Amino acid sequence: MIIKRDSYLKKLVDAQNNGLIKIITGMRRSGKSFLLFQLFKNHLLSHGYDEKHIIETSFDDFGKKKLRNADVFYNYVVDQIKSEEKYVLLLDEVQMLNDFVDVLNGFLHKGNLDIFVTGSNARFLSHDVVTEFRGRGFQIHIQPFSFSEFQSFFEGSEDVALEQYMRYGGLPPVALAKDDLTRENLLQNLLDETYISDIINRNTIKNDAELSDLLLILASNIGSLTNPKKISDTFRSELGIAISPATLKKYIEYFEDSFLISKANRFDVKGRHYIDTPLKYYFSDLGIRNCLLRYRQNEKPHLMENLIYNELCRRGYSVDVGVVILNGKKETGVSTRKSLEIDFVCNRGSEKLYIQSAFSLADIKKMKQETRSLEQLKDGFRRIVIVGDHTKPYMNDGGIQFVNVYDFLQKKE
Repeated sequence: MIIKRDSYLKKLVDAQNNGLIKIITGMRRSGKSFLLFQLFKNHLLSHGYDEKHIIETSFDDFGKKKLRNADVFYNYVVDQIKSEEKYVLLLDEVQMLNDFVDVLNGFLHKGNLDIFVTGSNARFLSHDVVTEFRGRGFQIHIQPFSFSEFQSFFEGSEDVALEQYMRYGGLPPVALAKDDLTRENLLQNLLDETYISDIINRNTIKNDAELSDLLLILASNIGSLTNPKKISDTFRSELGIAISPATLKKYIEYFEDSFLISKANRFDVKGRHYIDTPLKYYFSDLGIRNCLLRYRQNEKPHLMENLIYNELCRRGYSVDVGVVILNGKKETGVSTRKSLEIDFVCNRGSEKLYIQSAFSLADIKKMKQETRSLEQLKDGFRRIVIVGDHTKPYMNDGGIQFVNVYDFLQKKE
């Protein structure tokens, strides 16, 4: 089954011939190799590329083992370049190539060679992978299937599709599995044998139990404000373990570097400055989050908030948690200070959006609660409430837009 991933394919196409090494990053099993060797290669062939001008190697292929030697591979590629016409180099699991940074940087001196690579070990999963290429790398980050991509092959209603997507996530092998037991087994194996193992091996962590406990705590608190100090207190009070905030901060950075989680910093909208702590963490794939918790904590408001955050990031927004400070005075003259939250402050170029996630707007009281922070904003940018049902889109008298989560996920405008 061919699942189109047009947004990522477009990024690869747009990056052609930019003089840089195109590095496809993302968590394991998110579809990097398929994007490069199936979708992108098919695009090249359909747009007139001679197949002899596409040089491809998967370094995890045992039959290509000898090509893992830097000198052997360099000469292998050079020997295939027979003319001054453009050639494309597609490499998978490139971390298995000895001295791969030097080799790939060396290829840049070949003016007619366009380079695209993926990698899957801990070193290549890092957010800092582009620095490996000393400014000569161009990162294209790929995420698991979006809900729109998932629904393109799901057989069932959109309600059932969203229910399953929020439970098992969008990692391609999991999303394409035929039954729930297979999905759960795949997620557990990926979590234990791939993601946790990568982090432990890369960072030479000796006490992996604390690492797993931390990930479990983060999974239990998606959408909630937290910080290493608060988590340290949780370890002490609930697990009887003394672990410093500094160590926990380092472990959290390991999770971020492996693309398992992302953070949303707090931003004072009126004061126009960031607030250091606390902040929020969201999981890049809800299936991994739910697997950690053995599918027990199924709080749909939090799951929908995480889902919206991922979709906004997928669409290229930088996403913060908004804070609106209200200063006032009581009748007695005593000064008051109240802090209201906006779920997401989203920036993309000159575009800004304020978004509130509301799983349900059951009554007027709940409506006022969800819109109060948005009503304080008078800067002219769009204010949107995303509702977790089939509410038809509308705008209230205050200029706040309401849209249902299905339309938001399926219609990019």
